[in-house]
Amino acid sequence: MPPTGPIGARERQILTAIVETFISTGDPVGSRTLSRSNREGLSAATIRNVMADLTEAGFLDQPHTSAGRVPTPEAYRYYVEQISGEAHLAPEEQKSIEETFHGVTDAQEFMERTSDVLSLISGNVGLAVASSGPKNALEHVYFSRLGDHKVLAVVVTRSGVVRDRVLRLDLQQADLDLVASYINENFRGWAMDTLRAEIERRIEQERSEYDGLMKSLEQLYLKGALHTDATESVFVEGASNLVASESDRERLSELLKTLEEKEKVVQLLKAYLDVKTEAVRVVIGLDDAMPSMRNLVLIGSPARVSGEVMGLLAVLGPTRMDYQHTITAVSYIARLFDKVLNEND
Repeated sequence: MPPTGPIGARERQILTAIVETFISTGDPVGSRTLSRSNREGLSAATIRNVMADLTEAGFLDQPHTSAGRVPTPEAYRYYVEQISGEAHLAPEEQKSIEETFHGVTDAQEFMERTSDVLSLISGNVGLAVASSGPKNALEHVYFSRLGDHKVLAVVVTRSGVVRDRVLRLDLQQADLDLVASYINENFRGWAMDTLRAEIERRIEQERSEYDGLMKSLEQLYLKGALHTDATESVFVEGASNLVASESDRERLSELLKTLEEKEKVVQLLKAYLDVKTEAVRVVIGLDDAMPSMRNLVLIGSPARVSGEVMGLLAVLGPTRMDYQHTITAVSYIARLFDKVLNEND
């Protein structure tokens, strides 16, 4: 049942102790265990009464009649709300993370390493998506006639990525040079998706006044001369960590299959991470994305460079995880992303 309302200081203290004990041990928590560690010296009977109230309020489950209690998703959500945002990683851990990103020069490389770092830190699945951003802007294009009905189209972006393809077209080298000059002089520095949209608009707008340049440009454009691969790179590390936490084989198979499909990973992160805020978001229970994810948690954040979102990073794992440490690590790496990529601009 859903929680019935706010809880008092004593209930909050005991609920926090139950959540942290269960995260640490994985075993249902009993009143005697809590009474031994309780600073206020509360008796096992008093704690037992509070636990009964928390169970009735929807914060605890009792798997077996004689067993202790385990937190419900509502308990984890409440616990996360109480976590202080002022926690910091240990200096040695910060140093280790910074060394991992030493020498990184672009968003894709940073995100590739991020997925691995988050997986190692959390013991769960590290997810990272590198979006296009300003470094996916055009540096220059080059077209070369290879022979009858063959043209080599080369697109170079400011991140240094080179895309080349052979097109079935019969254009003379002089026409190809003219189109390349037109694109390079008018669109250098434009994001590739914006560039393609503008060229399509100009082709349509000037259709009635076509000259040789625009006709050649249209032919190259329609053949995909300015096409680049997907503007988002997806990195997933530590999927095998789910094997230890998921006993339902069928559900595990479905989860692993989802993580193998990069488009679904992008959809998952975009569905739950708010790019309008800088705060780390914790989502407990991902039923809306996929029924088999109902017992999983997503802890993630957008990654920005000078205020512009250029990626998403997150940890995916079971509800029983170290929330404070994972939240702090995600936040730290998101800030480091801005620092590292600004230093390399």
